[in-house]
Amino acid sequence: MFPLQDTIPSRSVPVVTWALIVVNVLVFFLETSMGEVQLERFLQSFGVVPVRFLESFSLAQVATVFTSMFLHGGWAHLIGNMWFLHIFGDNVEDRMGAWNYLLFYFLAGACAAVVQVEISANSTTPMIGASGAISGVLGAYWVLFPHSRVITMVPIFLVPQFFEVPAVFFLGLWFVTEFFSGFFSLAGAAADEVAGGVAFWAHIGGFAVGMLIAGLFARGAPERTRYPDEYSPW
Repeated sequence: MFPLQDTIPSRSVPVVTWALIVVNVLVFFLETSMGEVQLERFLQSFGVVPVRFLESFSLAQVATVFTSMFLHGGWAHLIGNMWFLHIFGDNVEDRMGAWNYLLFYFLAGACAAVVQVEISANSTTPMIGASGAISGVLGAYWVLFPHSRVITMVPIFLVPQFFEVPAVFFLGLWFVTEFFSGFFSLAGAAADEVAGGVAFWAHIGGFAVGMLIAGLFARGAPERTRYPDEYSPW
């Protein structure tokens, strides 16, 4: 299932969500301008390297927890993350307010990184990407908008079909998939490496943290399941 949009438009301009997307894209363009050796050094410097983070816990290493959130390993990595942030981030920002949302985003991302670092304690591979923070946004959405629905595209025999499914089902399925992927990555590979280059436990940790702390950052605005003038082309 590929998500296209949710059914609850934001009531305000999602300035922080758009700003995060713009910064991520600009940093990725910076990455693409580098040569292979320079890029490797860049990722080693600004990504979270678990073994180095745990061995020399310092301000510089703590900073990489946040700088790593703006680095991506390729177009698919970047587009996937930014698309999910675009779909679900505006509503979470709407409920929390800009500053609360920004603080929540970085806190969820930091907690997600710490979870993955603990799982991959001996890894020398830099952890990069906004996935952990965005997983926190997904967890918050799951809690704050339990009656929302997500319009998804499912290719059936190569023919795209469109369905409107409950957001709790879509995000719950995503979480279960990530959980079992993380579990089997530990069962089938050395626990000190990020299996297949995917930090599954950062996704799991971010989502769980987002669920747990979303209520602390939400401003208490009532949820609306739909708008009277809402429309969808599907």
